[in-house]
Amino acid sequence: MAIQIGDKAPGILGYDQNGNRIKLSDFKGKKLALYFYPKDNTSGCTAEACSLRDGYGDLQKAGYEVLGVSKDSAASHRRFIEQHNLPFNLIVDMESRLQEQFGVWAEKSMYGRKYMGTLRTTFLIDENGMVENIIGPKEVNTKDHANQILKK
Repeated sequence: MAIQIGDKAPGILGYDQNGNRIKLSDFKGKKLALYFYPKDNTSGCTAEACSLRDGYGDLQKAGYEVLGVSKDSAASHRRFIEQHNLPFNLIVDMESRLQEQFGVWAEKSMYGRKYMGTLRTTFLIDENGMVENIIGPKEVNTKDHANQILKK
């Protein structure tokens, strides 16, 4: 069952690019923009990460912390962070456990071929760990995602 608006987010989110365990309680008292994306260093994912990087100061002023999630390895995440000077952590979810919990690991289709992949989705989680808004796959504007979050 996918996580919906009004649900409590899972307590354990996973491990970041440096092997540090990330828990929801690490963000107590802050809002969290938890964004799921398909792959490091692809055009849309890079545009989204850079939008969040460029708007990071404004997001922090609004009380948000940012955390990205994809199936990429820790090494890939570290390179992605370094190449684009990302000021936030990325969770390694190679087994798609967190993506399955949030309901963003799903069947996709490209040129008639079906495959499993990540639905680009952002969950806005309030200071108490409750999902207060979801920006779905058809709504995410990769080039202006930070402003999308601020307007929600």
